[in-house]
Amino acid sequence: MSIRHVVSWKLSATDPATRAGDAAGIASRLEALVGVVAEIRSLRVGADVVGGDNWDVVLIADFDDLAAVARYQAHPAHQAAGTFIRSVVSAKMAVDFLVP
Repeated sequence: MSIRHVVSWKLSATDPATRAGDAAGIASRLEALVGVVAEIRSLRVGADVVGGDNWDVVLIADFDDLAAVARYQAHPAHQAAGTFIRSVVSAKMAVDFLVP
């Protein structure tokens, strides 16, 4: 079994161009962690295409176990990405679940 780590964010900006740039900034920073943080087994980031009350950006990443998730979260490169993300979002939700 492995762990699937899912995080969604609501962006703070209301201007469409700023929102698009912030979503792209989140995606590029998280995607850059692949190959840097050894614990990542797979990682996908995407911006919502529907709008409305949906969350704006989602991360879906797979890890071997909860200890690997913890090492990923503590990694300095992840911490740096998190600094940017926290600066452009108004809310976050996360779920970690077992994947057979």
